[in-house]
Amino acid sequence: MTDIFLIISCSVAVILLFFFWFAKQSIKSGLSKDENKNNIPDSWEKKLGLVFKIKNFIILIIGIIIGLLLGNSSFIQ
Repeated sequence: MTDIFLIISCSVAVILLFFFWFAKQSIKSGLSKDENKNNIPDSWEKKLGLVFKIKNFIILIIGIIIGLLLGNSSFIQ
């Protein structure tokens, strides 16, 4: 059961990191506008502003969860 949670946690981490990367890349390539230069597309800032505000906390929590699950996983043994 721990292995399943580990795979899910790693998948969520990859999806979130891709999401944050895509937000930054869409600004650099010109797909989205960023009037206030905070690397968050203006169209996303209204709907997903909270996610970008607590981005570092989310990544920290997912990292801790992955670390704890790796310690109990049968993949490494």
